[in-house]
Amino acid sequence: MNLGAPEIILIALIVLLLFGGKKIPELMKGLGKGVSNFKKGLKDIEDDIKEDIKSDAPEVKK
Repeated sequence: MNLGAPEIILIALIVLLLFGGKKIPELMKGLGKGVSNFKKGLKDIEDDIKEDIKSDAPEVKK
């Protein structure tokens, strides 16, 4: 599934026709916020897992 320049241009034109020029920035802003929230959620889950592993691990005394 390789997309070349003509296909990308065609897709961009279809999106422009469907949503209009004024809606596209709003859509991209919403998409950016969604991706940002998703990444933050993944990081929070990763931090929770690391914290659980750290608290479950037996303590080593020196």
